[in-house]
Amino acid sequence: MGLDQTVRLRIPAMPPPPPQTGPGPDPAAPDATAAAGAARPGRLSGSRAFWLVGAILILLLLSSSVPSPMYALYQQRWHFSATMLTVVFGIYAVAVLVTLLLFGSLSDTLGRRKVLLVALVGEVVSMGLFIGARNVVWLLAARAVQGLAVGLATGATSAALIELSPPHAPSRGTLLNSSGPTGGIAAGALVAGLLVQFAPAPTVLSYALLLVAFAGAFLGVLVMPETAPAATGGLRIRPSRISVPPAARRSFALLSLALVAVWSVCGLYLSLGPSLATQILHGAGPLVGGLTVALFAGIATIGQIALGKLPPPRTAVIGVTSLMAGLVLVHAALTTRQAAVFFLGTAALGFGWGTAFLGAFRALAALASPARRSELLAAVYVVAYLSMSAPAVLAGVLSGRWGLQRTAQAFIVVALALCAAALLGLAWMKALARVRRRHARARALTPEGRHRRRK
Repeated sequence: MGLDQTVRLRIPAMPPPPPQTGPGPDPAAPDATAAAGAARPGRLSGSRAFWLVGAILILLLLSSSVPSPMYALYQQRWHFSATMLTVVFGIYAVAVLVTLLLFGSLSDTLGRRKVLLVALVGEVVSMGLFIGARNVVWLLAARAVQGLAVGLATGATSAALIELSPPHAPSRGTLLNSSGPTGGIAAGALVAGLLVQFAPAPTVLSYALLLVAFAGAFLGVLVMPETAPAATGGLRIRPSRISVPPAARRSFALLSLALVAVWSVCGLYLSLGPSLATQILHGAGPLVGGLTVALFAGIATIGQIALGKLPPPRTAVIGVTSLMAGLVLVHAALTTRQAAVFFLGTAALGFGWGTAFLGAFRALAALASPARRSELLAAVYVVAYLSMSAPAVLAGVLSGRWGLQRTAQAFIVVALALCAAALLGLAWMKALARVRRRHARARALTPEGRHRRRK
């Protein structure tokens, strides 16, 4: 099992990743379920182990969004710029990407349990760094360690959920892989916003609770069964090869326009979204920032589940169209200072983010043969995570010169152009597919085609 299995997390941690692509059955599920039957025994039953791994997946992504409502407090306390804020956000995405590419398949040989245990130790260390943070360097270190832990755990959790899915519900792991990451991001931002607004120790309590949760998860993983069928316990690192097959490069380039659009919007919202909300709602507290991120990610989860069974191109078109509508609404809200318009736009953006990535990801995954799919999906990860981090950092730099509102409006104009180009690309791909089908039908009607069918 290589990177093609690890990418079944739609967001991403955000992404995740990313991602299996909807609540429908996973083609790999029958084999994975069979593998679960051969799982090495532990003191935790298979069904309880499934929900434990699902909880770990949600906790991992939940923890990644917890800092979002606190960024404004950190800025006030340590007086760092919006540029540094986006660097703190971006270093997490880069750490996740590098870890996925280097260690995405590590749990296949070392085992799911060992990799999860190491990842959970990393999360405990990260939470400790957040709790003890004294300046922005501590935040950078905490986010980097957190990114490493999430990247390391992504492959293990996604594979274990499929392997531990019960025989009577083989798609349950796929569904949790799909909706868990975005749902976790939404829950993390909302709960952290509430705690920061109303509870004591606003920059400590959320991390302390997560530290306890990760420590409890560590104890649970100690007694769960090992499910990796080929795990030998040996340390074998196989960096993922990044490649796009020549025949798929045109389609990859066109679909990448959608990836860049949706993930750049995601990066902007997860880093500067709370600041935008505070600017529109004068004097609003951290809860508003948490609600902004929670609404964005929560609607993404709903959209992915609702449209999970539609054909990938149609899902992508719906998602990109929703993203454009959300961008227009948020631009209008920044001009008029209307909170209702801002939150309506945020919901449209979230729906567009979730569904456009879902459709684009599924369409991209179909471009390569199974033997080359992990290489192509590694390229998808590179495009997605760089799109999430680099534009956000650039926006932070520009906001120091232009101001946050003007930077966000310029960003929206560029994102709208990308969305328009993505829609044109999707329409072109649809037209090409229609021409290929017409040619295939015409060939089938020739004498040679009829002879081939008889054979």
